[in-house]
Amino acid sequence: MRIRRRSFGDFVKAFFAFVALAVLLVGVPGALATQIGWPLPDGVPSFDWLQQEITVHTFLNILTVIVWLAWAQFTACVLVEMKAALSGIGVPGRVPGAGPSQLLARQLVAALLLVGATAASFTPGLSQLGNSYDANQKPTVAAAQATPGIFAQQQEQASGTAAALAEQASHAAAHADAGGSTAKQGDTKYYRIQPPEGRHHDSLWEIAQRHLGDGRRYKEIFELNKDRVQPDGSKLSEASLIRPGWIMEMPGDARGGDLVEMPDEAPDVSPDVQQQISDYAQTGDHAQGGSGSGAQGGGHGHAGGGAAQVSVPDQQRPSHDTGHQQATGIGAESDSSFGLPEALLTAPLLAAGLLGALGRRRRQALWQSAFGAVGGRRGMEPPTPSGDAQDVQDALLVGADPEGVRLLDRSLRGLAASLAEESRALPVVYAAWLSNGDLHLQLAQPAGKPPAPWQQGQDQTFWMLSRTDAERYEDVDTAAPYPGLVSLGTMDDSRLLLNLEAVPGIVSLSGREADRAAVFSSVAAELATNGWSDRMTITLVGFGEDLTPLAPNRIRHLEDIEALVETMEAETRQRRGALGAAGHDSVLTGRTGPAQHTRWAPHLVLLAAQPSAEDAVTLAELAADASRLGIGYLVGTETGDLPGAAWEMEITGEGKLLAPLLGLELDAQLLPDAQQRAVVELFVEADPERETDGPAPTPPFLVDISEQGRPAVYARLVGPYEIIGLDTPDGERSALLHEALALLLLHREGVHPRVLSSALWPRGVTDDVRGALLDRLRIWLGTDPDGTPRLGRDASGRLTLAQSVVSDLDVLRSLYHEATQGRGAGSRAVRGRLLTDALVLVRGPLLADRPEGRYQWLSHEIVDAQLPLLVADTGLALCEFHMEKDRAEKAIEALNAALRTAPADERLWHELLRATHSTGDSERLTGLATDLIGRSGARGLPPRTEALLDELLPTWRDAVAATG
Repeated sequence: MRIRRRSFGDFVKAFFAFVALAVLLVGVPGALATQIGWPLPDGVPSFDWLQQEITVHTFLNILTVIVWLAWAQFTACVLVEMKAALSGIGVPGRVPGAGPSQLLARQLVAALLLVGATAASFTPGLSQLGNSYDANQKPTVAAAQATPGIFAQQQEQASGTAAALAEQASHAAAHADAGGSTAKQGDTKYYRIQPPEGRHHDSLWEIAQRHLGDGRRYKEIFELNKDRVQPDGSKLSEASLIRPGWIMEMPGDARGGDLVEMPDEAPDVSPDVQQQISDYAQTGDHAQGGSGSGAQGGGHGHAGGGAAQVSVPDQQRPSHDTGHQQATGIGAESDSSFGLPEALLTAPLLAAGLLGALGRRRRQALWQSAFGAVGGRRGMEPPTPSGDAQDVQDALLVGADPEGVRLLDRSLRGLAASLAEESRALPVVYAAWLSNGDLHLQLAQPAGKPPAPWQQGQDQTFWMLSRTDAERYEDVDTAAPYPGLVSLGTMDDSRLLLNLEAVPGIVSLSGREADRAAVFSSVAAELATNGWSDRMTITLVGFGEDLTPLAPNRIRHLEDIEALVETMEAETRQRRGALGAAGHDSVLTGRTGPAQHTRWAPHLVLLAAQPSAEDAVTLAELAADASRLGIGYLVGTETGDLPGAAWEMEITGEGKLLAPLLGLELDAQLLPDAQQRAVVELFVEADPERETDGPAPTPPFLVDISEQGRPAVYARLVGPYEIIGLDTPDGERSALLHEALALLLLHREGVHPRVLSSALWPRGVTDDVRGALLDRLRIWLGTDPDGTPRLGRDASGRLTLAQSVVSDLDVLRSLYHEATQGRGAGSRAVRGRLLTDALVLVRGPLLADRPEGRYQWLSHEIVDAQLPLLVADTGLALCEFHMEKDRAEKAIEALNAALRTAPADERLWHELLRATHSTGDSERLTGLATDLIGRSGARGLPPRTEALLDELLPTWRDAVAATG
């Protein structure tokens, strides 16, 4: 354990705590006795006493009695807290009605004892000194049964001396001498979990700290008790999941109060508890003839009783959350597992965010290129990635869970809308767990009954929404309530999202620099691209300068901590003033008000550089009120000792994210440096503002459009899906084979086998099923006359189609390319014929008759944007070809054909207006203007279209009004 060394500030706090206690315990009664005297009457009051006039002296005596009672209560609180602190055992008893008095006593005693060894297991955090009682009493602990609890106890500051370490060492030595196992059955000890009175819920870490001298030995307690039936019928399945009333068998070297030996040696225990312990003692390995101490007992291979989850701390496998499941045996792939980074395969929410942002960036580049907004560039072909960038893109396609992101976003916004309808404030949410499709929100404190269809979780600090109920939500126009949620990792099949902006202070992260950087990059990338946030500012310091292309409107990079402190001091003042002026107590209140879409966006600070001692104190002061203001801090530290750190985490070299005092041991979500560079490369290549030299990119696959280039297999994708040259496959598998072929035809550069399988089976598939599909697809496509299979693999192992398998989209691209950059560029006759042939191929939108529920992978593609632009460019080029010879009717025919596939392309409408105007038919032009206005709806005509109509038909407004 990390031992926090006592600083000069600790001694100052201890001195002032001593002075405060002396004044309150001795000074107050001394002043009352000497200055006011005894307030009660000396003898028994008579009836005449009750009839005496009430004077100021009477009120003074009453007030004195109240002060004496308050002093007595506070003194009792101090004694109770002192006893608990000095013994180091159990939870302090609660003085009836004490409330703030006991909290004050606890903080003063903790400050006083902080300089000694006994305070190490007592103080709940001096950083909270000065907070209100309500704030400190928020039950941030929730002992979970079905969902892992994030806060096994309130944040504790580890403090100890050499004596404490020596005690731990002696206990460890005794344990080693005993062979690392439990003592014989006759020496077995038991501990009964106590209810959460006073401070917080108990945890295995605390029990191990108190009775074994080392909190890290909590795993021994877990191994002794896992999968054993508890008195309430449930079982322990996670090291942090314990409930009041449960019984824990303890290692033989356990010491301290609250422990009982075997039941017949425990006369002070009630008969009911004796019977429970006796029954519990009959379970476990030793009761069944096992030779071990429980380390292997019960096993994780069988989930009896109510244990629905199996702990796999030593395995690296993807989390199956929000309904998105990776292919079974993901690590056992043989010839098709090459190259894809596991970090992105196991991060479905991060991958979905990056993939969605990349698609939007590419679409933006397409439109800007089509409209000549960037250097006159034209062309519908984004650059094809290669190397690491190609592997990362494939990993994003395999790992992304856009449906899970959509459900999470709708669920959170739906919750905010429901609470707003009931005039209820948003509760403070510390974390969210995605577990087997269900969403669990962990609240800072109980917030009453959740609105339907949300349900109460395992206790009052959990709200739960099942996947079935989440799927019923529709889009609502409300602000994102918890945009600061970000994935940290997985525990078994549950994914943890921590709400950074709700943390009451700083979140610190220790570990090796490279490991910390991988966590910081993952957090920054997900915050920048996630789908459950509207707006936010992400400030990066000490890393991530190259991450800006992911979201230039969200990410900003500061050079040093000095600039960060200056920025955050100004923003903290501004937010405090804005909240006060708006009459809100926190940003959560503002997000449900009238201005929800215009303010209260979070500001999340990710500081990877180790701050100096002075800067650390300044950041701690800024973070003290940050959660109310919507500001979150994640700060890296080399030593793990950071002032003001509310929650402390550590990343290990094995990829484990540890927070023992919070009950967390996660498989961390990481974005290592190599994958980070490849992700950034994808975004840079897709940047619409990026200048490129040379002609428009050549399509990745050009077809021989001569008479000798007839394909063996021809698929028509532009419009209804048809295949010519192949027999219709087995009816039950026909749809799947057609979909697989369509995906391969749209990616002539090659498709990774795992990309293909994840597209066809988004919720997961086994290796044998995928292999069987590829075999059927290979047999169905057949071979060329020379014996070459039409489905093959390239040098990287990706699936490719032979050149004899062609789609009408391939032909369309080839015709347009040949007409504008090939033979048609030098021959008008050839250009006109090629463009006419291209436009004849267009029969409607892509895969117009695809069945509902299939081809969901098209949402990842940009072909839905490429095809309309390609058709529009073809129509415009053919229109220009005809207008050169004043053939307006032919031009209009070409434009109308293009508009059937690209009805929203403003360029087509502009040329149609010009071509119609050239006919000299004003009524026809007026009718076209009327049609345009009807299509534009409430938004009205675009400004450039209005300006063109003003030029071509100055009276169009009156004419349209007359006809309408």
